[in-house]
Amino acid sequence: MSTDEIAASVRDLPALPAVVMELIQSIGDANANAELLATKISHDQALAAKTLRLANSSFYGLSRRVTSISEATTILGLRTLRSIATAAGLVSGFSDAACKGFHFDAFWRHAIGTALCARSLAQALRLDEDAAFTLGLMHDIGRLVLVSCYPQRYAAALAYRGEVDCVVSDAERFAFDTDHASVGAMVVERWHFAPSVVAAIARHHAPQAGAEERLVDLLHVADNMAHALDLSHLADDMVPPLSMAAWSRLALTESVCVQVFRATESQHDAVCQALLT
Repeated sequence: MSTDEIAASVRDLPALPAVVMELIQSIGDANANAELLATKISHDQALAAKTLRLANSSFYGLSRRVTSISEATTILGLRTLRSIATAAGLVSGFSDAACKGFHFDAFWRHAIGTALCARSLAQALRLDEDAAFTLGLMHDIGRLVLVSCYPQRYAAALAYRGEVDCVVSDAERFAFDTDHASVGAMVVERWHFAPSVVAAIARHHAPQAGAEERLVDLLHVADNMAHALDLSHLADDMVPPLSMAAWSRLALTESVCVQVFRATESQHDAVCQALLT
């Protein structure tokens, strides 16, 4: 299958709700209007309900229950609310396509685990925690595109993976001549994400040296950590190869790694319950 065909499929994807697209495109915008975004979230009942469910989960540990999006904005702040609402919108934005061997619930459990690992790593490295959470949540979005657009071909890729015992990216390249990282980069570029986010998704399995690669390194390590924690609950989940260069560049201490693992395991079920039910 040619890259042009897949690119055309990406262009033809149904758009996410307008408010979710606006939330995504406002990430990193210090001048975003919090009141206006809160109002727009409130007008989408399904999105508002899931956003409030996550805001009130044990993940955020609020001392009292919030009952409106505007109240959640005041207590949590715009950046965190935007992260929550974007997560809720993304999880609801792709239908459960019939693809043999692909499990949507397992996919999102891993994505949420990666988001939590990325958030904890960002906290330790003094990077933007909410942006890291959103990036972790959508790092494998290319898989959803391939599954949604080409369910039979993707099922064949998964069958091939079972036969030769390879990582998912190798099976995708066998079936599509590309992989989910490249397709995911096409998607977020279409959604007008910053070039650094596009690069992180494109190279999250193959980070490169360079000062601008810190976000790529963080996502790469977070993804590996989430796989190592087996948060998808799939018997055949395989940890992708870890780039020792990326690991060295992050210079993580043992105590930071333990902290990331503990935080992710303690928060994972609460976030999954809020977003996946």
